[in-house]
Amino acid sequence: MTEPTAQLARIVESHADIATSYRHSPKLVVPSAAIEPAGATLKWYSLHPEWQPVPEEVTRLARSRLLSAPIDAHGLGFVVLHRCEQDFYFLIVCTWRNSNELWESVYYKDGAAMQRFEIFPRDAPHKPGFCVWELVVVWHEQQSWRRFLDSARDVRAAQAWLHDVYAGPA
Repeated sequence: MTEPTAQLARIVESHADIATSYRHSPKLVVPSAAIEPAGATLKWYSLHPEWQPVPEEVTRLARSRLLSAPIDAHGLGFVVLHRCEQDFYFLIVCTWRNSNELWESVYYKDGAAMQRFEIFPRDAPHKPGFCVWELVVVWHEQQSWRRFLDSARDVRAAQAWLHDVYAGPA
């Protein structure tokens, strides 16, 4: 094992970009009915603090956004509707492409001022990926996709994949 470097020590001492006021708390993953926008079948997950579920109206807006306008997602995949803060939501659409790659489109809604979900701007070269809670869903879906890849990859296997969802703590 190697000793910590001077850079590692500086990063840790500066809190590694973690606010001193931050307190990590658990969230809950809840699957619900899949959605089928044109050309895609997507499992659906809500992610939220246990005491603060995603309101039905927000879920309806998110589903409507994906069904009413063309999206650049096709094939098999999943959606995570993440309640991040009081009224801030990410709508993350992931599909499997090129056999084993996870591709994503990210939408957001920031409170009542936004009437619908819009594409989340991500222009910087180093972009945000998944947060620690979202990675629980991603890990389950990676395992589910592996099982599908190891299967006959027929309609029966696709149905088994569709019903293989995660529910529980994140």
